[in-house]
Amino acid sequence: MSDRPKTLGELKSSGYTVRPVKDEMRENLIAKLRSGEELFPGIIGYDDTVVPQVVNAVLSKHDFIFLGLRGQAKSRILRALTELLDDEIPIVKGSEINDDPFAPVSKMSHDLFIEMGDDMPIEWVPRDKRYAEKLATPDVTIADLIGDIDPIKAASQKLHYSHEGTIHYGIIPRMNRGIFAINELPDLQQRIQVGLLNIMQEKDIQIRGFPIRIPMDILIVYTANPEDYTNRGNIITPLRDRIASQINTHYPLTVEDGIRITEQEAWISRNGVSEEFKIPDYFKEIIENIAIQARNSEYIDQKSGVSARLPITCMENLISNIEKRTIISDENLPYPRICDLNAVLPSVVGKVELVYEGEEEGAVNVSRLLIGSAVKEVFNKYFPEVYVRRSKSQEANEVYEWIKRWFSEGYTVELSDDMTDREYYMNLDEVKGLKELVIKHFKLDESADNTEIASAMEFVLEGLHQHSVLSKDQVANHSSYGHFADSIFSSLSKDEDSDEYIDPDEFEY
Repeated sequence: MSDRPKTLGELKSSGYTVRPVKDEMRENLIAKLRSGEELFPGIIGYDDTVVPQVVNAVLSKHDFIFLGLRGQAKSRILRALTELLDDEIPIVKGSEINDDPFAPVSKMSHDLFIEMGDDMPIEWVPRDKRYAEKLATPDVTIADLIGDIDPIKAASQKLHYSHEGTIHYGIIPRMNRGIFAINELPDLQQRIQVGLLNIMQEKDIQIRGFPIRIPMDILIVYTANPEDYTNRGNIITPLRDRIASQINTHYPLTVEDGIRITEQEAWISRNGVSEEFKIPDYFKEIIENIAIQARNSEYIDQKSGVSARLPITCMENLISNIEKRTIISDENLPYPRICDLNAVLPSVVGKVELVYEGEEEGAVNVSRLLIGSAVKEVFNKYFPEVYVRRSKSQEANEVYEWIKRWFSEGYTVELSDDMTDREYYMNLDEVKGLKELVIKHFKLDESADNTEIASAMEFVLEGLHQHSVLSKDQVANHSSYGHFADSIFSSLSKDEDSDEYIDPDEFEY
């Protein structure tokens, strides 16, 4: 704005009042709470858990830490804290540490004030320039964070090394009157953590032992992994004691929240496609359930976590596979197929840390198991139970009798993700009773698009396979569904030497 004060005198005349950064954030937060404004747009699933704790920490004027596994939006919330800052604040023009014009603390700004008084020039810094973050790595030094003596500056300006003008400021003093974040705090060397103690408690910095103490007005926030943070030796106790609030983050508590996050973050709309990709709700649930299954799998290292990026990248790879088929076949009704899920394997394999048992199984096999378990979980939501317990035996539900009978006659269904929509539908439509089952339980109209119906029909076949009713042979992107022999089921339904019931789902074929 052209009418903003440009000198200290004009700033005084305007009546502007400088507030400490924590007071500034507190007052702006109170204004947002009173107006009912959304505090952290784009942060989903934390309204009743994490956000209230952040609000309390800011109201208490605390430095705080986010404790959580990877992919829990910790960094996103940190960056959103800038919305609690003023749009702009005045600083002494040219100041490296955002000096308050009314009370400059650096040598440069103080000398400028002595020389020019009310004519001292000022400039305005936007809120996004008042936030910085640093990833804690073993090679981070005190000079990076706080500063050091710059011999080149000393030589060029003919200054003694003890002169304040020789200081090259680190990232923390450069964020004076702003917010500084350290990601993965436990990875910071302990001797570097010691250097943060003065800043946390006394709010000042010392460089190279010189008697120069520069008061800092700063909010410091951290992130950490729970395993690293709680282990003795990863973070020094005095620093932990100075972090006033600890806020635990978490993965989405519901499938619906997970889907909203994936839809918000994934790149779904693609250029060159005439219509939006039509992703049915059950497919969105399958993608989200892959992550949920991974977070409960005995093959996955739960201390490492399963990032929310897993379903996001799975959805993007699924979309890409549909897009590829649409481009090649020149068809413009892009529905996903269950066989498209083979394309999400690269997104799963690279995002799960396996324990020893998982390594024995192999990353690809574990990933296929997770995808299959996700399909089974969602199938159970939409369709009747596959097995009905009768006395001490368990039989296939009569709802699926026509399908089972058709496969028992020796028929198979061949499917792939590169079939044309017509060929894909025709192959599935041969299965007696399958289309009627889908239309009934998905409440589809008889006039529904065949591509949509076909996708749902393959979903049923995969669900029956996951319940060990149908067999499945898969090579690359081609799959073939067939029928298990009745004798196999009868031999597994009941142990010949015991009356104890044995669930067929416990067996792999």
